[in-house]
Amino acid sequence: MLPLLLEAVGLKKHFPVTEGLVYQRVVGWIKAVDGIDFTVKHGETFGLVGESGCGKTTTSKLILLLETKTAGTLRFDGADIHGFNSTALKRYRASVQAVFQDPYSSLNPRMRVGDIVGEPLRINNVLSASALKERVEEVLTQVGLLPEAIARYPHEFSGGQRQRIAIARSLAPYSRLIVLDEPVSALDVSIRAQIMNLLQDLQQKLGLTFLLIAHNLATVRYMSKQVAIMYTGKIVEMGESDEIFTHPLHPYTQALFYAALPSHPRHRREESPLIGEVPNPLNPPPGCLFHPRCVYAKPVCRAEEPLLREEAPGHTVACHLY
Repeated sequence: MLPLLLEAVGLKKHFPVTEGLVYQRVVGWIKAVDGIDFTVKHGETFGLVGESGCGKTTTSKLILLLETKTAGTLRFDGADIHGFNSTALKRYRASVQAVFQDPYSSLNPRMRVGDIVGEPLRINNVLSASALKERVEEVLTQVGLLPEAIARYPHEFSGGQRQRIAIARSLAPYSRLIVLDEPVSALDVSIRAQIMNLLQDLQQKLGLTFLLIAHNLATVRYMSKQVAIMYTGKIVEMGESDEIFTHPLHPYTQALFYAALPSHPRHRREESPLIGEVPNPLNPPPGCLFHPRCVYAKPVCRAEEPLLREEAPGHTVACHLY
């Protein structure tokens, strides 16, 4: 059994909503992430799936320490991240890197590629100029670019090549966990498979761990070993990727799969069971947050919030149907 690299327990992030220009007062809270639990094993890819606004990106920002948690615990290699001293925190920041969605805006257009890729090394490591240049050339080669790219600017590259540069930057400080925030959604369809295959090859060669945030189900199924489905800040279903995609249990998960395009143009597309709209985050419904949109809703769904329970080995779901 693979050891755990990252563990979230009761993780929450609530944003205050205020009114007033001079004397502001809090009139409500948006619960972007509301008490989620998950584990990411060393050397595996953990997929986080859901609609826009469900809390996926906020979760990634909490892991990257770009947001401060409201409550809960994040553990890295068994140690609480928020108990790290300055030295351990610096090591953690070097070990956890990110590849963002848009390769056009995630790279500084005024910096050369060598400076972009080498920046995490300059911040987190004390290296000589020759050692830094050698490491930059090494990671550029690993992502399929020539060392000559060091002297060029991002605008001289295509979208797929820019994303390779972003991946090289994330690899430079010998990272262990890479947060992939929609890494291929902004790329041409013809390039997506190349980048996904590159990421999987790097994972096998370097023993990397990925947290994949995506709404494209095909990408998640291809890359992820474990999958969690998020809805309005909560995880509603979680398990092995093959099990989730073969036997989805939660009505929201089933609706996501119904909404996806069929694998072949001749295949008939089934009707989605989803009704209504995403609830107002300032005034969420009582009980199960999904019940206003669920065709299977029962009286208990309106009164009691379901908890994540194991329905099959390694497959948990938060739904009163089970």
